[in-house]
Order: sequence, then C-alpha cells, then structure tokens
Amino acid sequence: MKILLVEDEPKLASFVKKGFESEGYEVDVAYDGRMGKSLLQQNPYAVAILDVNLPYHNGFELCRLIRATHPHQPVLMLTALDSLQDKVEGFEAGADDYLAKPFAFQELLLRVRALTRRLSSPGTGRQVLGAADLELDLDTKRVTRAGQRIELTTKEYSLLEYLLRNRGRVISRVDIAEKVWDLHFDTNTNIIDVYVSFLRKKLDKGYATKLIHTVVGMGYVLREG
Repeated sequence: MKILLVEDEPKLASFVKKGFESEGYEVDVAYDGRMGKSLLQQNPYAVAILDVNLPYHNGFELCRLIRATHPHQPVLMLTALDSLQDKVEGFEAGADDYLAKPFAFQELLLRVRALTRRLSSPGTGRQVLGAADLELDLDTKRVTRAGQRIELTTKEYSLLEYLLRNRGRVISRVDIAEKVWDLHFDTNTNIIDVYVSFLRKKLDKGYATKLIHTVVGMGYVLREG
C-alpha cells in the first residue's frame, strides 16, 4: 500500500518513511501543503498522514481540500498540537484519526493498519445494514437516508457500521474505542463523544426520527426513536 506523508521536519519524515518501508509500505513525502496537494492530485493513496504546521497549506486546510475532492480518502493528523480543541478542529476538518507528537511508531503503524484494513478486506457478496430509512451498503460503502446520499469520512463510516451491527444494543465508549479504533483510547478526552456528535449531525439533523441516542453513564445506542 502507498502512503502520503506531509511533514516539514526532514528528520521526522525520514524516520517515519523508513519505519513504514520496513513494514512493506511505499511512502511519498511532501514537505509542505502545496506539494502534498499536488501529490494527492496525481496519485491514489491508502492513507494520507498530515502534520498541521505546514508551509502554504496547513494540515487542517489540506484535510479540507482532500475532503472536497476525495471524500473517502483516509486521513490521519500527526501533530504536536494535542489539545482537545486542536483534535476537534482536526476531526471537523475531516480527519479520520489524530495522533499527537511525540509518538511511538508502533502506535502510528497500528492506526494506519486500522484505517487501511477495510480497503484490503475481500468482498463477501452484497450486504446492506439499515435502520428506519437509513441504509449502509457494505459493498459500495454508500450511505443513504431517505434516499439521500450522506458523505462520511472513513472513521465515521466505521463507527456507523459498528453501531448498525449492534443495533438496539447500548455500546460503551470503551467498546467504541477498542472496536472502531482498534486501540485502547483515553476515554476521558471526550474525543469519542465529539466523533459521535459529528455522525449524529450528518444522520439525524433534519429528520423527525432520531437514530443515535445517548444513554447517560453507559454509552450510545442506534435505534428507531
């Protein structure tokens, strides 16, 4: 699989590139947002890894540009900006995951594998998950509600699929962290709550029947009403 790394620190870029190449990945490196944008327009990538503080286009701007032209492109933010507000801004820009510096390369590798796992999964025949007028096609990755297409990021799609597969069952934040992100997250950061909020706005806003519900002190459940 091919990865795009947009990082303006040469030493860190070289470290990450060598790490992924040792795991069998092919890596293109861009040292600024303009170069990153150009490479994305020329090549398909399994994952784009973006720093935030970049020349020309910062990581948040570049992520928005990616979402405008490649809505299903997996994007991971890799940055020293680690406040909750920074993470919220990253997710609002369309990032699928967010890893703060300094980081262990093994954790970065695990997160990239989680983002790319769906891309390498073999098809098993057409399957559709649904609730009320919401449908998720597992083959085409197309999500619709009342016949209207809903564009989701890779992580939003994974979260929705997990909720639909467990329709009617209350899912804890720890379950979501482990099953959707494939990692043990610090659930005190509220990132999962923020991410569910993003998904709820896309799925429920403007519809009389709400599908994603909060169960106070326990987690979330997807059900009709």
